[in-house]
Amino acid sequence: MNNLLKSFFIALFPMFTIYILVDSIIYLFQYDITYRYIGRIIIAAAIILFFANLFIISQARTSRNLILYTFAIVLGLAVSFLLGGNIEEHEMLDASLSLILLFCWFIYLKWYSVLDRNETSILKEGAFLKSFELEDSNGKKVRSSSFLGKSTIYLFYRGNWCPLCMAQIKEIAAQYKELEERGVNMVFVSPQPHKYSENLAKKYNLRFKFLTDTDNKVAKQLGIFDKFGLPVGFQMMGYDSDTVLPTVIITNSSGKIIFLDLTDNYRVRPEPDTFLLVIDSQ
Repeated sequence: MNNLLKSFFIALFPMFTIYILVDSIIYLFQYDITYRYIGRIIIAAAIILFFANLFIISQARTSRNLILYTFAIVLGLAVSFLLGGNIEEHEMLDASLSLILLFCWFIYLKWYSVLDRNETSILKEGAFLKSFELEDSNGKKVRSSSFLGKSTIYLFYRGNWCPLCMAQIKEIAAQYKELEERGVNMVFVSPQPHKYSENLAKKYNLRFKFLTDTDNKVAKQLGIFDKFGLPVGFQMMGYDSDTVLPTVIITNSSGKIIFLDLTDNYRVRPEPDTFLLVIDSQ
């Protein structure tokens, strides 16, 4: 139920914010310029800018608390709630929408962004990665045991719809020469339809493996399954409502896990140089 609420929240929150921004701008043009609406515009613009940057600017990670955006939102609330409520002598309720936006922002930071990791994960550093089976773009079975003999980086990502995942893959693709020199297997795993993984493979045209975890079988096996993790609306593009929690696993040539990132926040992910340091430290 928690994840289902999250999927609706992340679909509705940006749309609600856009509505407030447009409504406030229209008000300023049609009526008087007021602090209440200026404050609302500051808050809504900061929130929309953040979400827009996730898609426009290729960034694989953000800070946990997004201090600059939060500061701008609190500033907007002060303008709307304090100046708008006192100087303009309106009822405090007039600034309620600004307060609701602030509340939604903190829900996003402290609730939505936090991943529902649980104790079901069987992944442990120092343990051997259990064998599992994936599919390539042609539906051919690929066993994890086929990667033994070389160090292997498994990146479990949510899908092409996730801008942070796409930025993370782009970062790793930029390290292709370094990874190739070290003889590393690079395996990207997602539960998304084959066609999306195939598009990624064609885009980068590198000797990386873009494999599909059909029905999240491996995610369930490893305890990194994310039920209802897809934002509402993306189902229309062919994605399944269930997905995988962003996870990085690095194994040595024998299949032993030598690095594991089970982030508890979908916006906080390891730096790409970390992978090379782990490989070189063997």
